[in-house]
Amino acid sequence: MVTKYNKNEIRSKRHNRLRAHIHGTAQTPRLNVYRSTDNIYAQVIDDDAQVTLCAFSTKTKGVDVSSMTKTEAAKYVGEQIAKLALDKGIETVVFDRGGYLYTGRVQALADGAREAGLKF
Repeated sequence: MVTKYNKNEIRSKRHNRLRAHIHGTAQTPRLNVYRSTDNIYAQVIDDDAQVTLCAFSTKTKGVDVSSMTKTEAAKYVGEQIAKLALDKGIETVVFDRGGYLYTGRVQALADGAREAGLKF
């Protein structure tokens, strides 16, 4: 008998394991990443106050990533979320990869955020 695996269900379990250890505070908020097939989303969250401090994605108004590859767009999103966070006085974050493996677009987003000055 062949068992079919649901990739999103496996990712969700992995994400729950990670979230048991990762917690964002006011001093070091959590940088959360969500990756869909076409877009990538990033938000900086204070879990204590349950508030999203800033967010950026490839679907943000005024952003045109149609000429970029998905990886280049992810790096751009990382740079932009870092700029938004630094404008709000946030320099250090805890990286929450959302259950995704740290490779490809997730890694590109993290590298873009680090290059723009965010520390994690």
